[in-house]
Amino acid sequence: MKAISIKEFGDRSVLQLAEVEKPEPGEGEVLVRIKAAGVNPVDAKVREGKLQGRMPNKLPLIPGWDLAGEVLENGHSARRFKPGDNVWGYARRTILQHGTYAQYIALPESYITRMPSGLNFEEAAAVPLAALTAYQSVIDQGKLSAGQHLLVLGASGGVGSFAVQFGKAVGATVTAVAGSGREEYLRSIGAGQVIDYTKGDVVEQFRKLTPEGADVVFDCVGGETSEKAYECAKENGRVVSILARVNEELAAKHKVHFRYVFVEPNVPELDQISEWIDAGKVKVHLQQVFDLKDAAAAHEQIETGHTQGKIVLRVP
Repeated sequence: MKAISIKEFGDRSVLQLAEVEKPEPGEGEVLVRIKAAGVNPVDAKVREGKLQGRMPNKLPLIPGWDLAGEVLENGHSARRFKPGDNVWGYARRTILQHGTYAQYIALPESYITRMPSGLNFEEAAAVPLAALTAYQSVIDQGKLSAGQHLLVLGASGGVGSFAVQFGKAVGATVTAVAGSGREEYLRSIGAGQVIDYTKGDVVEQFRKLTPEGADVVFDCVGGETSEKAYECAKENGRVVSILARVNEELAAKHKVHFRYVFVEPNVPELDQISEWIDAGKVKVHLQQVFDLKDAAAAHEQIETGHTQGKIVLRVP
């Protein structure tokens, strides 16, 4: 089968299209013909070898954790799906080796679920990792509920875009922070207030609009932005980050609760997201679709840090 294979960690040049052995489904597994694979910032970190200390890996390695495709074959005792079913999932295993930048993948059927009926394969592949990250951050750890206020830092990217929509879906007020030129997009997906971080201090802008602060501040940016998150939360509010660990001093000073999130596969939550998509409460926004062979160009775009929505690979 065709796949993007990494034989050594490094820059984008290590992403090579290769012929590799087609997998066979084991017990409890299904073989999926991948039609599209999502591209995420974490894929570049895997490629560079930056996750070696956190996750076991084996080279050569096929990157990618998002998939949308069709079930081809069931392994022994795998009966949740039948050949021909369209499925999607977040396919992060405990060992990084067999990813989704490939024509086929064999994985436990517990990792996948049926695609929303209204999405094509490219749109579906854009959802699992980013949407589950937003859900587990804003809903699970942030405990956001109707009537509360959500502030999303880095709102126009893949994860941030879903966070804005999930906030709207549960009945919260949402303020989105992004760069210039993103206001129309962010308001179209549910932001009630939009702050342009290039036009002044984010904390000052936000506190002017919302003096009482946010119930939940979701940090999708990291770095110095993470420190501003504490100043934007109300007392006993919650700060959730996917890029920074807790700053104990700031958490104590501003009397806020902090949570760090590294997304985990979760089919029930993916099914909830699917319901929101089918109900029209959540939309998928693709910035660009690349062919599998152009994975390096897709990584070049994702590494700019200025993607609006999602980047996807079309698998031939």
